[in-house]
Amino acid sequence: MLSLQKNIMDKRTKIIATISEKMGTHGALSQLIEAGVNVMRLNTAHQDLDTAKKMVENIRYANPDIAVLIDTKGQEVRTSSKGNSLIVKEGDVIKIKGDPNGESANDTLYVNYANFTNDVSVGNHILIDDGDISMMVIKKDHSFLYCKIENSGEIKNKKGVNVPNVKLYLPVISEKDKAFIDFAIENNLDYIAHSFVQHANDVKEIRQILRKRNSTIKIIAKIENQIGVDNIAEIIEESDGIMVARGDLGIEIAAEKIPVIQRKLVKNCIKSNKMVIIATQMLHSMITNPRPTRAEVTDIATAVYEKADALMLSGETAYGNYPIQSVSMMSKIIKEVELAIEKYPPKTQALHTDTLSVLSHSAVLACSTLPVKAIIVDTLTGRTARFLSAYRGKTPVYAFCYNEYAMRQLALTYGVKAFMIEMDNSRENFLRRTIEFLIKQKTLQHTDNVVVIGGSFGPANGASFMEISTAQNLLEYQID
Repeated sequence: MLSLQKNIMDKRTKIIATISEKMGTHGALSQLIEAGVNVMRLNTAHQDLDTAKKMVENIRYANPDIAVLIDTKGQEVRTSSKGNSLIVKEGDVIKIKGDPNGESANDTLYVNYANFTNDVSVGNHILIDDGDISMMVIKKDHSFLYCKIENSGEIKNKKGVNVPNVKLYLPVISEKDKAFIDFAIENNLDYIAHSFVQHANDVKEIRQILRKRNSTIKIIAKIENQIGVDNIAEIIEESDGIMVARGDLGIEIAAEKIPVIQRKLVKNCIKSNKMVIIATQMLHSMITNPRPTRAEVTDIATAVYEKADALMLSGETAYGNYPIQSVSMMSKIIKEVELAIEKYPPKTQALHTDTLSVLSHSAVLACSTLPVKAIIVDTLTGRTARFLSAYRGKTPVYAFCYNEYAMRQLALTYGVKAFMIEMDNSRENFLRRTIEFLIKQKTLQHTDNVVVIGGSFGPANGASFMEISTAQNLLEYQID
């Protein structure tokens, strides 16, 4: 089951690329993977089930081992798809009503959430189209909100609507979301990123669906508003990871607060041994330009210094003019910054007091003292590899997995490269196969030190010991 692979650990921080039909061909997908993509993302807000199925088939054809993530739309409000755009000027007063079938015209704007008027109060601010248009509610009655425009512009159809710090009582999972969750289960996808998560219960609703279907899909909670930030502890505990979705987050929260929130969320996720993804406008200028701005380069570097698990590209790869160049540029920045942080010491204390936490911490500490080239682990679920990753050591972790879902779901885990391997209860055979494989890859030499994390009671019972030796000694021991 093991086969030679190029660049098996060229960076610790992973890259997610959003793809559309434009980049969904076999050749384009292969180029993205070659440039450094670890996970392909499908944004269901802009795709139907037939398109998504074709994309997944093409991804699997390009590389059956690549992981796939889909977004749900979540609790989203948009301006009506019917009627005309509204041209507004500062100081104008317009009426807003919730009616999915309403046709916007003149001074009346309709949105697709029927109870919008009930949930929003006088004094609330309403932001349209990523905050391009701002207005304040100055009066309401049983039918309309009366809003004073704060800046001039055009309100177009089907644009996002945000009401900062206001709980909208939308269903957590829409009918379209349910259809895509079923699609993800049926097609053995790897991650569901749920939009606009505000409470742990938002994650639990998806978890219940997955459990009923015996699905192993991991749930990523997208944090996109202040309510989600306020409830981050319970959300992290319930989810498998979070995405710092800075687009909508930056609309609802003051711009100067976003870097502080990002750093806090990354630290909390690492401490909790949960995946954390930084998203939105990482290389936004490269949608139309072949080179990034200096600010974008620094933004990526900051996320790498913070040791986020993964960075995400959206429009850059979905519809931009330079998708391959965007991935290559992000890879170059990641590798350069990771070289600079290799000298940083690992965490001095174990994250928890259970056996696996302490054992993983000891392995990472050993690698910071001894010249260890690789950590080798076998795993059924990926749990041991994720514990090793949580300590953000400089030594790469090579996880040999006994099923495909565990292998692909480690694609977002910092510093881990996963492979499929056939189950063999013989520890000797496992070490021989994995060490010989890494030597053939030119990842190891016979004289290199290796840390092996294993279990004396079978993979299902977890790790119970750590062994340190040269690759040659481990191979010769098996022969003897």
